[in-house]
Amino acid sequence: MTVLYTDIGELVTNDPAAGDGTPLGVLHDAAVVVDGATIVWAGPAAHAPAADHRVSWDGDAAVPGFVDSHAHLVFAGERSAEFAARASGRPYTAGGIRTTVAATRAAGEDRLVAGVARLTQEMLAAGITTLECKSGYGLTVDDERRALEIAGRFTPETTYLGAHVVPAEYAERRDDYVDLVRGPMLDACAPHARWVDVFCERGAFDADESRAVLEAGAARGLGVRLHAGQLEQGDGVRLAVELDAASVDHCTFLSDADVEALAASRTVATLLPGVEFSTRTPWADGRRLLDAGATVALATDCNPGSSFTTSTGFCVALAVRHMGLSPAEALHAVTAGGAAALRRTDVGAVVPGLRADLVRLAAPSYVHLAYRPGVPLVSEVVAAGVRYAVGQRPVCAGP
Repeated sequence: MTVLYTDIGELVTNDPAAGDGTPLGVLHDAAVVVDGATIVWAGPAAHAPAADHRVSWDGDAAVPGFVDSHAHLVFAGERSAEFAARASGRPYTAGGIRTTVAATRAAGEDRLVAGVARLTQEMLAAGITTLECKSGYGLTVDDERRALEIAGRFTPETTYLGAHVVPAEYAERRDDYVDLVRGPMLDACAPHARWVDVFCERGAFDADESRAVLEAGAARGLGVRLHAGQLEQGDGVRLAVELDAASVDHCTFLSDADVEALAASRTVATLLPGVEFSTRTPWADGRRLLDAGATVALATDCNPGSSFTTSTGFCVALAVRHMGLSPAEALHAVTAGGAAALRRTDVGAVVPGLRADLVRLAAPSYVHLAYRPGVPLVSEVVAAGVRYAVGQRPVCAGP
C-alpha cells in the first residue's frame, strides 16, 4: 500500500538538488509518498502523485529519521551517584565503567533484554530510526558474545567493544587481555558484530594495543570504529584515519594534525555532546572541524556513566549552543552525518529509493529542535514505513 504524507509545512530532505540549494534541501508545502518501507516520491504537495492512503501533517515540519551512530545499551545498573559526584567537582576518569561491568556480568539475560528494549523505545520516541549498539560491559568471552547477541535483536549495527577497559582480573596482565580480545573473544563475537571498536584513551588502551585489536577485527571482516580524544590529545584520531575507520568518536581534544587528517579522509568525526554535559569536560569544537572540511556526526552515546540520554533533540541543542554548529549543521549531523558514520547509503535523507524514515515535529521548522531545548517536539515517527504516534496535541475543552 502506498501512503501519501502531505501538508508538510517544511520538509528537510538532505538533498540539495531537491530543495533550496542548501545541504538540507528544504522544501515548503511538501509531500512524501511511501511504498511499503521505501520512499518513492518527495516534492511539492501540489504535484504529489496519487496514493492508496493519505495522511495530513497539518503544516508541521518533517525531517529525516535520526541516525544515532554511537550507543552503549546492553548494561545493568545505573551510576547516578557518580554523576552527582562529578557535579560536585570530581573529575571523570572512565573508572566507573568497571562498576557497570560488574552489574552487567551479574544480570540475567531477561533483565538485559528488557533494558535494551526500554532504551530503544525511548530512542524511537525521540525520532531515532537507525541506531548502533556496542558491547563492552561484559569483558569476558561469554558476556561479550551475549551482549552482541542481545544487541542484534534490536539493530544490525552491532559493535564489538571488548577493548573498552581492562577488567580488574587482568589489571596486572594487560598483554594477556589484549591477546584475549583479539583472539578467543573476537572469534566468539565476530559472527554477531558488524564493527570493531576500541577505547583508545588514557586509562583504557594505548595506540599500539588499539591497533592490534582493530587490525585483528578488520581481518575478520569487521568495519573499524574508534573512541579517541575524549580526555586528552593522543594518537587515536590519526590511527583511525590510517585504518580508514568509518568514525572516530568524541574528538574533544584534537591537534591541528588530527583535524587536517580527518578533513582529508572519509573518517567521520562523531561528536557526543551528552558526554561533555554529563562529565563537565570542555566542549568539542565542531566549528573547527566543519570549517576544515571534515564530516561531522552527532550521537547520544547513551550509556549509564557519561551520557545517560536518548534525546537527539537535547544533543542538537547542546551542539548548537556549545560546539559552534548552526541549527542546520546540527540537524545534518544527526541525519546524513550519522548515516556516513555507519557507512549507510539507505538512510539519513528523504530521497526516492531510500528507506522510509521520517520524523514529524510539533513545530513549523526544524530550527525548533535547538530553539526549544528540552521540549519533546517529536509527534510522529515513520520507521521503515511503519507509523508510530509519539505525542498528542493538547485539546482545548473550552472556557
